[in-house]
Amino acid sequence: MPELNTPTAPEAATASLPRFDEFGLAPPILQALTEQGYQHPTPIQAQAIPVVLQGRDVMGAAQTGTGKTAGFSLPIIQQLLPHANTSASPARHPVRALILTPTRELADQVAENVKAYSRHTPLRSAVVFGGMDMAPQTAVLRAGVEILIATPGRLLDHVQQKTLNLSQTEIFVMDEADRMLDMGFLPDLQRIINLLPKQRQNLMFSATFSPEIKKLAASFLKNPQLIEVARSNATAERVTQIIYKVEEEAKRDAVVHLLKQREIRQVIVFSNTKIGASRLARELERAGVKASAIHGDKTQGERMAALEAFKAGGIDVLVATDVAARGLDIAELPCVINYDLPYNAEDYVHRIGRTGRAGASGDALSLYCDKDARLLADIEKLIKQKLVPVELEDFHPRSGRGERADRGERSDRADRQSDRQGDRYADRSERRTERGPRAASAPIPRKEKVDPWFLKPYEPAAPAAPTEAKPADARNAKTPPKRAALLGGRSKG
Repeated sequence: MPELNTPTAPEAATASLPRFDEFGLAPPILQALTEQGYQHPTPIQAQAIPVVLQGRDVMGAAQTGTGKTAGFSLPIIQQLLPHANTSASPARHPVRALILTPTRELADQVAENVKAYSRHTPLRSAVVFGGMDMAPQTAVLRAGVEILIATPGRLLDHVQQKTLNLSQTEIFVMDEADRMLDMGFLPDLQRIINLLPKQRQNLMFSATFSPEIKKLAASFLKNPQLIEVARSNATAERVTQIIYKVEEEAKRDAVVHLLKQREIRQVIVFSNTKIGASRLARELERAGVKASAIHGDKTQGERMAALEAFKAGGIDVLVATDVAARGLDIAELPCVINYDLPYNAEDYVHRIGRTGRAGASGDALSLYCDKDARLLADIEKLIKQKLVPVELEDFHPRSGRGERADRGERSDRADRQSDRQGDRYADRSERRTERGPRAASAPIPRKEKVDPWFLKPYEPAAPAAPTEAKPADARNAKTPPKRAALLGGRSKG
């Protein structure tokens, strides 16, 4: 593994931060930042931008919501400005920077940021991801783009269709690298890396860096600068974490109670399973809460529509799985609720990172029951913080809900049993859908009917009737073989 340079101490991040105009960024970039209302960089930006501008490889770790995207996109735009031109020839606009993200939503958001930062430059940018028609994406790629944001599967689809050439790529960025490994993208990542020129700058950014991630980094990063502005796997200090102990069958009522008690108008509720997310959204709608669900079984159009409605205030609650919600950047999100504690403790850090972004405060509320003891212990071990469950005040779950509730509870138990590895299955589904439009999820195999005949006990067959013996000379007589006459010929007697 290449030797990592000494990481920047977290205390340095709290020192006085410089201004963007002190980094030597070009006036068009500074103009775009001013229009966005940005003057001072976040700690990860303040430390990453100078290193990236030097052409060094970088491993950047920061809490979710601290501005990792600008930390690599701004210096990339600055480095590519010498290549900027207004020529209409596609050959003058090859892909010079490739940014990989694990999910479609994150790819779309990164693309929006890059477009905003480069709006006053001639540089072209584009985004390609699965779940959408390839034809419009192909037209954009053939026209030429300098900065390409993509998900791994759809990128390889375009490579296979020969609509994309990566031979002139100078900068390679892997965003949310840990989630890519969790989703099983490692073989795709290795194929993509092999398609890139040997001489290039490599940047890896993520909220967490596991040993697996560091092993992957060792395979293609060259003398990388490790930048950490927060303790690995730490949670944001401005996020208030509360664990409420409720019975499993009362969780839906508890979500409604929290929404009404706290008068929350915008919240993301996390579910471990796609089925559970859809069911919870329907239950909230029946309770008078404007809610919608996003997960891997939703089409890209449905997911984007739900996300836009949530950002615009059309819906109050977005029920999401970890895969669909990873990397979502929603300004001033006041609260997130963990309907289910995540199977993977690192996902807890990413979930609560949806709130308390860019220095704002937020609440992370989690529902806990006795069966979640091991999951809670894993979370506490990861974040090095004790989370004591408390009772939910003034909460009186509905009792005697009758046969309908019983059916729902039985169905929930079936969901949990079939989705015991819920997040991992969701990741696999996301990886399949990421390559393009997919059909509905595979039907549950039905139990075939068994013919009763096969269940009968064995009965020996009746002895065969004796046959009449033939004379010896008749047995020895040879019967002449039959010969077919040729068509149109004469048969010989």
